[in-house]
Amino acid sequence: MKINIKSDKYFMLKALEEAQKAFDVEEVPVGAIITCENQIIARGHNYVQHLNDVTAHAEMQAFTSAADYIGGKYLNECTLYVTLEPCIMCAGASFWTQISRIVIGARDLKNGFSLQESRILHPKTKIEFGLLEEDSKKLLQDFFKSKRK
Repeated sequence: MKINIKSDKYFMLKALEEAQKAFDVEEVPVGAIITCENQIIARGHNYVQHLNDVTAHAEMQAFTSAADYIGGKYLNECTLYVTLEPCIMCAGASFWTQISRIVIGARDLKNGFSLQESRILHPKTKIEFGLLEEDSKKLLQDFFKSKRK
């Protein structure tokens, strides 16, 4: 099966590759990609343990890289693809970037921003849930299963 390299599925597969990088270094396997005009401009994966930094989430890594790439803090013409629903911190950061769209793999039923009743995302941000959800969930489940052994 050939996948269109300009499709949401293609970009989420790239985010899953980032999540696998996190898995491989024993970080919680979450990956993020930011695109602009159908081009990947930033990548990130969780790096909390290695940096000893609670803010080193995949989305935060990608926001910093994307802002550096475009030379500005606003990502209002960009899309974030992330394998797990952002936490409140990352959703808040997305608000300040004014990112135009977020595509999410799996929901985070414990720490996801959508559990909050108040609006956290920028009003212009469009959001989509469930792209390659099962792949995202499986990677997370495999990671936590390996930690329980």
